[in-house]
Amino acid sequence: MTTATPPDDDRRRRAQRLALYGLLARWDELGHRQWVDTLLDAEETERKQRSLARRIKGANLKRFKQMADFDWRWPKKVDRALVDELFTFSFLPEAANIVLVGPNAVGKTMIAKNLAYQALLRGHTVRFTTASDMLNELAATDGALALQRRIKRYCQPTLLVVDEVGYLSYDNRHADLLFEIVTRRYQEKSIVVTTNKPFSEWNDVFPNAACVVTLIDRLVHRAEIVEIAGSSYRLKESKERATKKRNARSAKRRAQS
Repeated sequence: MTTATPPDDDRRRRAQRLALYGLLARWDELGHRQWVDTLLDAEETERKQRSLARRIKGANLKRFKQMADFDWRWPKKVDRALVDELFTFSFLPEAANIVLVGPNAVGKTMIAKNLAYQALLRGHTVRFTTASDMLNELAATDGALALQRRIKRYCQPTLLVVDEVGYLSYDNRHADLLFEIVTRRYQEKSIVVTTNKPFSEWNDVFPNAACVVTLIDRLVHRAEIVEIAGSSYRLKESKERATKKRNARSAKRRAQS
């Protein structure tokens, strides 16, 4: 039979977690006061908010649309049930990867950024980067120690999101650096990748790189692959905006005539 934790013991442990050493030193005198609960609640709330703010800043997400704005009717193909399942984050304890594959402007980055943001809200550390930003930064780093420090920045977070793999081609040095990141996180921490190319075309992204086959093998091992097919949503929005502007100008000219 289990027994409930005495309220005073629980409060004292909370004070210890918050490192309120002045209060702890006078616990016998002050620990029973009613304002202690208010203090503990305020400290925990403030520290959670500050922690979230730091993690959001460190994640480098910048602006993005919320998933509530995702138009599920637009893609010709997308497994909505699978995407919804990703937001349960059951893949994180398994250190499984997520690969979002599809042409330009079908919502891959939007889904990836929302996954990153929701992971932050759940208390995880996250790093968002484009493939070109990460690989060019690492390739330009001078010195072995400096490079290891930079690589660590991409290996430490609970979730790493690498956007736009496949939009540019890279040399062997860049391929080796991506392989290093994937290998260090392999079976330890999850990666979300967005790409406009199927894996059969990754040799075009990393021409002549010997590590491509092993890189893909480690990336897709225990991975969820979300394929999205369709036309550019940005092009759709651009056409709708142009039509709206044109109709507004026509209405203004009619009103003035």
